[in-house]
Amino acid sequence: MRTLILAALLLAGCAPRATPAPQDAFFDRLSALCGKAFAGTVETNDPADAGFTGKALIMHVRSCSPTELRIPFHVGGDRSRTWVITRQPAGLRLKHDHRRRDGREDAVTQYGGDTVAGGTALRQQFPVDGESKAMFVREGRAVSLTNVWAIEIDPGTAFVYELARPGRLFRVRFDLSRSVGVPPPPWGG
Repeated sequence: MRTLILAALLLAGCAPRATPAPQDAFFDRLSALCGKAFAGTVETNDPADAGFTGKALIMHVRSCSPTELRIPFHVGGDRSRTWVITRQPAGLRLKHDHRRRDGREDAVTQYGGDTVAGGTALRQQFPVDGESKAMFVREGRAVSLTNVWAIEIDPGTAFVYELARPGRLFRVRFDLSRSVGVPPPPWGG
């Protein structure tokens, strides 16, 4: 009997550990950046990217909870953009929170989508959702009806934000090997 108990304990110690789902591993990797800010560069050269040229690009993983990450994206002095990633029962959600200088929501805000596949621990894709499509139509931005956003994270190396649709690709790569000064919140929040 003693031999059986010892054998069972030894086998239990050899049991494989559960591997986290890719979306959980991805969320955990982003959470590890909480409180840090990183400088970025635009990797694409579409004429539509001109508004980002020559400006300091900073992403700051500012607010983190077990279910939500808020990542402000600063383009020079424009601090109106925040990426919001939340855990959902079936995956992850990415929303774009756009604010005016006084902190009120912009007319085009809270758009994004949910993951529809497991993705990987390094990359998740977010196809545009129905709510966002309705807002894009209402605001005269039908070109965005096929948007797919993606975020990539290679720990210690890079964080990449991507927007893709037919005829358009926008990518910003942030250098995770060196954090930069953390910018203060734009309107005290």
